[in-house]
Amino acid sequence: MKRTYPKHIAAIINEAMERAGLTDTLNEQRASAAWADVVGPVINRYTSRRYVDHGVLHVYLTSAPLKNELSFNKSHLIGEINRITGADVVKDIAFH
Repeated sequence: MKRTYPKHIAAIINEAMERAGLTDTLNEQRASAAWADVVGPVINRYTSRRYVDHGVLHVYLTSAPLKNELSFNKSHLIGEINRITGADVVKDIAFH
């Protein structure tokens, strides 16, 4: 009988997600959730909806000046979201 060593629960979950083909979906959800951590509570208050579709994070904001201001910091926001997610999930951000 082959002896196996204990694994961390995170490794077991990651293996199961990869086998089921849900890794990309999970990373998209993580990237969407990371928005609040990256921009902080003040800017997140103006966010009404957000989701990732084909590498584009769609963010719906209620303030036009804030949309303009955030568009200047797109590359920084993309980098931070991907860093928190741990994968290159977001390629672009679309502000609506």
